[in-house]
Amino acid sequence: MNRVSDPGSPNPFEGFPLFGDLAKLLGQGGGGVPWDAARNLALAVATENTSEPNVDPIERITLEQLARVAELHVANVTGLSTSVTGRELTVLPVTRSAWAQRTLDDYRPLLETLAASLGSTDEADDDAEPDLGLGGPDDQLAAMLGPMMQAMQPMMVAMTAGSMVGHMARRSFGQYDLPIPRRASDELLIVVPNLDAFGAEWSLPADDLRLWICLHEIAHHTVLGVPHVRARIETLLGEYTTKFRNDPGALEDRLGELDITGGPDAMASLQRALGEPGALLGAIQSDEQRALLPRLEAIVAVVVGVVDHVMDEVGGKLIGSYGMLTEALRRRRVETAESDRFVERLLGLELTQAVYDRGSAFVEGVIERAGADGLARLWEDEKMLPSPPEVDAPGLWLARIDLPDDTD
Repeated sequence: MNRVSDPGSPNPFEGFPLFGDLAKLLGQGGGGVPWDAARNLALAVATENTSEPNVDPIERITLEQLARVAELHVANVTGLSTSVTGRELTVLPVTRSAWAQRTLDDYRPLLETLAASLGSTDEADDDAEPDLGLGGPDDQLAAMLGPMMQAMQPMMVAMTAGSMVGHMARRSFGQYDLPIPRRASDELLIVVPNLDAFGAEWSLPADDLRLWICLHEIAHHTVLGVPHVRARIETLLGEYTTKFRNDPGALEDRLGELDITGGPDAMASLQRALGEPGALLGAIQSDEQRALLPRLEAIVAVVVGVVDHVMDEVGGKLIGSYGMLTEALRRRRVETAESDRFVERLLGLELTQAVYDRGSAFVEGVIERAGADGLARLWEDEKMLPSPPEVDAPGLWLARIDLPDDTD
């Protein structure tokens, strides 16, 4: 394995970023996930290997003022504390690299669980030699890939996580583009360069856009800060990531379909094939995970449905251009490119329009039948969280928690 990183040996991966990054990861040794290399990759992708200007200090003053307004209204609508630590909530404007570093650190527990899951093999396969399906004239390529196969999955997680977090940093506005609980902190990050670029593209009022994103982040932070909501999502995400199974046969089948007789073009094709998120997930997703998805999708739908409700209640009163902003921003969130959805699929989260519609229908159904007080029952304890069937039939949920349905 050390021969890969020997500076005195020819580097067979030169010119092919996927293999070059993988070689660096494998060459670090130690048997663990090389998070330093993953972090370096995330920062390189986030910044496109260029230096970033510091965020203008005036941005912090502006965001702090808008956040105070947003925080007060979110607390009034939800009846919940906006703080998860008991300290003052702060909104911090950051660069893409700062966002990438924080996000990789926050997601690290899940990604470490994932790497451990992918590193496990079935006993029946422990002594089996990998069959790459690349014999004959392709022996050189097989020899190059062969030594990687055993360690490939956990290392691929680290490399891909770094790459995808870097790409997320170029798109995300805040830290809750994905409704994933973060480490306990009341410091919310806003990626100002991305916000400015989007606002310029759509000709959106700068202060209105900043208030909108403050509402979005604080509403998510508040709902995900409810202890039993946080616990439910963390538990399901943890279960999902532990149920990945290493299936080298699926990956080998994909490799076997490639035409590798065309020199550098073929190598680039191989790089793209292994770099596609679907290729990795197709090789390792299990039936156990698919069985778990309805429960995860149900709680995520409720969270995003409640957040959208809170934003509509508050934003419609505070932001003059709220309708225009919401149309632009909600279109953006469901028009994510396939390559940007990797982290969603990796963690069992696919935020399609159907998920948002489902959550909104649940919230609207509860409020129509039992008012805002009925919706507030969600925050009492874990037993009040709806099951998947109840998300689709709010009346069933209200009946279970013994609330009268006023539409009857």
